[in-house]
Amino acid sequence: MQQSLFIVIEGLDGSGKSTAAQHMIPLLEKELNVRVTLTHEPNRNYCGGNYIRDVLEKKITEFHPRVLPLSFAANRLDHCTRLINPLLAEAGNIVISDRYYLSSLVYQSSEDFPFESVMKLNEKATRPDAIFFLNVSSEVGYARMGTRDQAEELFESRLEEHRKKYLQAIDFLRNTTHDNIVEIDGNGTVEQTVAQMMRVIRQLSVQS
Repeated sequence: MQQSLFIVIEGLDGSGKSTAAQHMIPLLEKELNVRVTLTHEPNRNYCGGNYIRDVLEKKITEFHPRVLPLSFAANRLDHCTRLINPLLAEAGNIVISDRYYLSSLVYQSSEDFPFESVMKLNEKATRPDAIFFLNVSSEVGYARMGTRDQAEELFESRLEEHRKKYLQAIDFLRNTTHDNIVEIDGNGTVEQTVAQMMRVIRQLSVQS
C-alpha cells in the first residue's frame, strides 16, 4: 500500500477550495484506492478554535493583533498532533486540509510581524506534500461569494490586496521552506480545477 499524502488547498475566499475538495474525494478514493480525510482550518475541535471562529464571525471585536497568529499556530499544531499526523502515520491515507499556514502568512502577518515571525510560530507544523493555490481573479471570488447565504466574515473583502499578498507569501515559502506549491487556475469550472490537482496528486502517489 502506498505511503500517505498530506495535501493543502489554499486560495482567496470564493476561490472554490471547499467545492473542489469535495469533488476530488471520490475520484481519489476510486482511482488511487486510498482513504481520504477532508479537514479545514481554523478548526473548532482544536486548541483555540472557538475563539478564532468568534473573531472571524465578528462576535469578538476587541483583541490584540498578536493574538490571532498565536491562536492560529496553536490551533494548527493541535490539529496536526491529534488528527493529521496519526492519519499520515498509516499507509494509504490522503489528508486534505482546506487552508493551512500559507493563509496565516497572508492574514496574520503585518509590518511589525512579518512572514518570518509567522513561520517561526509554525515551525513545528507538519509540512504538506503539496500546497495547491487556487488562483482566481478577485472578480470571480466576489461573484462566487455573492451566492453564499451567510454573513461576511472578517477577511472576506479586499480580495485583490489579499491575492497580491498570497503571491508574495508563495515566493517567501519557495525561497525559505522550499514547500511544493502548485498554482492552479481556478477561474474555470470545478471539473477543470480538480483535473489540474489530480494530475499532480497522481505523480505524488507514484513517487511515494
